[in-house]
Amino acid sequence: MEIQRSHKLLAGLGVVALVLLGKLFVIQLVDDKYKENASNNSMVYDIIYPTRGVIYDRQGNILVGNKVAYDILVTPKEVQPFDTLMLADVLGVEPQFIRDKMAEYARNRRRIGYQSMVMLKQIPAETYMKLAEVQYKFPGFKGQVRSIRDYPFNAGGNLLGYVSEVDQNYLKAHPGEYRPGDYAGKTGIEAAREKELRGEKGYHIYLRNSHGQIEASYKDGEMDKEAVPGKDIVTTIDAHLQHYGQMLMQNKVGSVVAIEPATGEILALVSSPGIDVDKLAEIGKYYNDLVRDPYRPMNNRAVQGFYPPGSVFKLVNGLIGLQEGTLQPGSLFPCAHGYTLGDHRPGCHGHKSPINLEEGIMMSCNSYFTFALRDILENRKYKDIGEAMDKWNEYVQSFGFGHKLGSDFPSETGGSIPSSKTYNRLYGKGWWKFATIKSISIGQGEVTVTPMQIANLAATVANRGWYIIPHIVKESEGVHIDDKFKERQYTMVDTTQFRKVIHGMWLAVNGGPGSGGTATSVAVPGLDICGKTGTAQNPRGADNSVFICFAPADHPKIAVAAYIENAGFGATWAAPIASLMVEQYLTGDITRPAMEERVLQGNLMSRVKKD
Repeated sequence: MEIQRSHKLLAGLGVVALVLLGKLFVIQLVDDKYKENASNNSMVYDIIYPTRGVIYDRQGNILVGNKVAYDILVTPKEVQPFDTLMLADVLGVEPQFIRDKMAEYARNRRRIGYQSMVMLKQIPAETYMKLAEVQYKFPGFKGQVRSIRDYPFNAGGNLLGYVSEVDQNYLKAHPGEYRPGDYAGKTGIEAAREKELRGEKGYHIYLRNSHGQIEASYKDGEMDKEAVPGKDIVTTIDAHLQHYGQMLMQNKVGSVVAIEPATGEILALVSSPGIDVDKLAEIGKYYNDLVRDPYRPMNNRAVQGFYPPGSVFKLVNGLIGLQEGTLQPGSLFPCAHGYTLGDHRPGCHGHKSPINLEEGIMMSCNSYFTFALRDILENRKYKDIGEAMDKWNEYVQSFGFGHKLGSDFPSETGGSIPSSKTYNRLYGKGWWKFATIKSISIGQGEVTVTPMQIANLAATVANRGWYIIPHIVKESEGVHIDDKFKERQYTMVDTTQFRKVIHGMWLAVNGGPGSGGTATSVAVPGLDICGKTGTAQNPRGADNSVFICFAPADHPKIAVAAYIENAGFGATWAAPIASLMVEQYLTGDITRPAMEERVLQGNLMSRVKKD
C-alpha cells in the first residue's frame, strides 16, 4: 500500500516538473513577448510624432496647416559631464538656465527614469544645426524635429482654438492616451476634433547596454511603428466671411454668428475681442496676458455669452400667440408710448396706434408684445398662470432656447428660460402674476440666450419653423458627423404661422406705406433682407445693440445675428454689421462704402465696463 502511494506521489511530481519545464521552454525559446518584457528596461523608444491634420474652410482654403519646429531634448540618465559654457553658447541661453534645468531633473530623477525631457521649445533652425554639429560632445542631448501649427488665413483664434502641451490634469483625464511632452487641442475646433486631428504616434526601438549607452536598433527595426498622420478636417466656415466679420468687429465687444439655414452649417463665428491667430502657435508665451486681459479675449462670446435677447425675442412671443390662438395677424393693440399697467409702464418710442402684428414687428413696439404675452399667460384654457407659464416655456424651448443647442463646437452654454418654478422660487407660489413678469414679453428679465441661439432663431424663422442644429464640421473622407446634424428640429409652432411674422421682418428693413421700419437704413436693393432689431437693457452700462436677419426672403441662403455690447439701439451698430455680412456673402461686394467705413472705424471699447 505504501509503495503504491509512493509511486503515485512520484508520478504527480513528475507531471508538475514536466509542466514547469514546458512553460520554461516556451518562455525562453518560443514566445518572444516574454523576452520583450524582460528587455523593456534596456529598450529605448524614440517617439515619432505624427503630422497633425490640416483644417480647411468650406471652399478648400487652409485655415490651419503645419510648419517645422525644433526642440532640444535631454535624457538625464544619459548625460555625462559636459562643458556648460559651451553648450549654453551653442543653444543661445544663459549657463544658469542649463544648471537650473539639470538640477530640476536631478530632483525628479526617479520619476523621470530614462525619459527624454523637452528642455527648449521652438528653437531657430540655426541653433538646431549648431547642436547637431557638436552633439557628440554632449551625450544625452539631442534635437527633435516636429510640426507645429501654422495659420495662413486670419480666421479667428477663438474659432480655431489652440494646441498646447498637456498638463497633469489632462493626462489624468485621458489615461494612456498621452505622455508628458505631448500636445493636444485645448479649445475651439482643435479641441472638438482632437481625436481625428492628432493622428497616431510611431516609434523606433533601440537597445541600451549595461552602461546606459544605445547600441543598435532592436530586431533591425522589425518592431518599429510608423506614425499615422492626423485626419484633415473640412469646416463649414467661409474663411473670407469670417475674416470680414472680424474686421467689422474690430474695437467692439460682442459677437457675430452666420448660419446657412437649410443645413445648419456655421458660416462665421466671430467673438470680439478674440485671440489673434499670430498668438496661437505660441499660446504659452501669451497665455497669462490673455487671461488677465479685462476684455476677456479667451471667452468665446458667441457660444458662452449669456445675454438678454431684447426685442428679437418678440418674434417668439408673437409666434406662440399665433399658435395658441390668443393672437391673430390682424389683432390691434394700442401704444401710448408704452404699455400702461398701474405704476408699471414699459416705455416705447412714438409711432401710430393701434397697430397689428406686422406693424408691431416692423416698429418693434414694446406695448404690442406686452399685450400679446399677457393674453398667452392669462389664457383661460389653462387652470392658472403657472400652467400657462410652463406651456410657454415648452414653446420657447422648442426654438432651441433654455438648453444647449448640441452644437459640435466645445464649451457651448445654454442660457435660461423661466418657468413657474422660477417664479415660485423668486416670489412664492401664488404671489406672482403677469404684471410681475411682463419684462419677458420683450426679451428682458429672466430670459438669457447666447448669440448662437439667436442666430439659430433667425435660421428657424427663415426655414418657416425648423432648424438643423448649428455645427462647424462637414462630413468628409474619414471624418463622420453625428446624424443629429442632418435632421430637422421642428418647433411647436405650425410652419404656416411663420409667414405672418416674416413680412413684418421684411417691412422692418425695407419699409412700408406710411411708415418706415426700425432698420430701413440697412436695406440693400435686390437682397430682400428680413430683419428684427433689438435693444437689450444692460445693468452693466449702456444698452446692448442686437439684430437678427436672413436673406433673401424666399429660399434664404444666410441668417445672421449680431450682438454688440454697450452699443445702444439695434439699428445703430448691430444692424449695419449684420447687413454688411449678408451683402458680402451673397454678392461678394459692398455697395454701401460709407456705412462700411463707419463700422470699420468705429471704436466702442471705452463704453464697455471691464471685469
